[in-house]
Amino acid sequence: MKKLSFYTLYLFIILLAACASLQQPQGGPRDKEPPKVLAEIPKNLSRNFKGNKIDISFDEYFKLSNELTEISISPAMEIPPFYKVKKKTLEITFKDSLEKNTTYTINFGKAIQDVNESNILKNFSFVFSTGPTLDSLQINGNVMSSQDNLPVKDAKVFIFPIQQDTLFGKKRASMFTSTDSSGNFSLKNLKENTYSIYGLKESAVDRIYNSPNEEIAFLNKPIILNKDTSGIILKLFKEIPEKFRVISKQIEKDGKISYIFNKPIVKPSLKFIEPNLKEPIIEFSPKGDTASVWLKTYDFDSLKVSINSDGKPLDTMIIRRSKKETYQREILFSNNLSDGKIRPNHQLDLEFNVPIASIYSDNINLLEDSTSKRDFNLVKMDGTRTYQINYPWKVKKLYTLTLNEGAVKDIYDDYNKSLKVTFNLDEVENYGNLSLKISKTDSLKNYVLQLLTDKGDVYSEEPIKTDTTLVFNFIPTNKYKVRIIEDSNNNGIFDTGNLKQKVQPEKVWFYDKEIITRANWDREEKIVIPKKFNP
Repeated sequence: MKKLSFYTLYLFIILLAACASLQQPQGGPRDKEPPKVLAEIPKNLSRNFKGNKIDISFDEYFKLSNELTEISISPAMEIPPFYKVKKKTLEITFKDSLEKNTTYTINFGKAIQDVNESNILKNFSFVFSTGPTLDSLQINGNVMSSQDNLPVKDAKVFIFPIQQDTLFGKKRASMFTSTDSSGNFSLKNLKENTYSIYGLKESAVDRIYNSPNEEIAFLNKPIILNKDTSGIILKLFKEIPEKFRVISKQIEKDGKISYIFNKPIVKPSLKFIEPNLKEPIIEFSPKGDTASVWLKTYDFDSLKVSINSDGKPLDTMIIRRSKKETYQREILFSNNLSDGKIRPNHQLDLEFNVPIASIYSDNINLLEDSTSKRDFNLVKMDGTRTYQINYPWKVKKLYTLTLNEGAVKDIYDDYNKSLKVTFNLDEVENYGNLSLKISKTDSLKNYVLQLLTDKGDVYSEEPIKTDTTLVFNFIPTNKYKVRIIEDSNNNGIFDTGNLKQKVQPEKVWFYDKEIITRANWDREEKIVIPKKFNP
């Protein structure tokens, strides 16, 4: 009997443990809500504050992220407040004395986040006054990109009292906010004063404009704030660096010397100072922001080069190498085919990866289907690396171009291995024709028209100085947009702004219709460029 009771007890314990291990199914919708304020001691927007401590309680456990850079207090205090997370409450303790009859604003930026999902309580601020009144003026507006006039989310907007504007770029602004998904911003609880206002899309979280990769916006004139102000438009732009700098220089594995600049050069050139090399081959990118150099001999320890703009030296660079270094080359080419097809009314372009000394057309074979063709022409284009194959291409024919071994000799007297490319001619029916009839409302202004693809790439760019008609034949079927740039300095390109010189980026305007080109179809659009670009 005792034995039976023991086993009964043992089974009961096992069953109890099994039941205890059963749990509710995990999962459910992901928490997307940031912490919510439940209580404040004293209340937000309190007057006649006399203490040295503030408690803010939330509906869930939270954390402070990037506390030193995200949280600020205005006016600034010599000894910043101490912030402590205690369960679901944020304790703020003032270590410095508060000024009398002053409105204080604590901006938390993106510092307050929940523990589990890091949902951010954006733009939360706590405001109190040590006197009987609160500063209550506001500045409202919108931040957009100067490239496309679209709103910019999560851009910082901050102000400096005009007497403190010299702190810009040196010290974090204490009065700031962030834009919402529509680019809107609101700066609240401001005192009557004159302010400089800035927008910033930054790469680091420090609220300081200190990187050429950051985008900046500003107003040319300060805001005289004596009443609520709205309708402020800030257009972000990336400045062209004021000081020229070479950001990369190297000798690549095949011996090509590459230079990358931090900004384009006007009428670029290179001068070899030491050693005085003969017949270097130099190529600049179309924008003038990179340079490629090929030398026929590499028997130097160091190479000193002057980089010039319109004949005037910008910088002098030295590249060093070991005389034991060797370079491996293989002659290759790229082409102008699109998905293996030549566009109608175009020819086949071959761009080689090294400068070419000779091409022997007798050692090049062209097959049309399986029939050998010799009536093609080989034409050398600009520079030393691009050649064109001219031939009356036909649709529904398969072409194979073979550069047999030894057909190409580069400047180092090396020859190619066999190279081959297969392609055909695209049909005219896969392309359309587009005609843009352009008229200017303001006859004195000049413009630049850019035809943009659905990916935002520039398909074509044309200066507009008079009323004209632009015709694009055999344009690929696609969705296009027309962007008009107000060319204020008549240089034919889009010019960005300059903060130091108080120059805003050139204004842009978009034609309000999306242009869809269809196969084997002509489309005509009449575009009237308005006298004033808004916003």
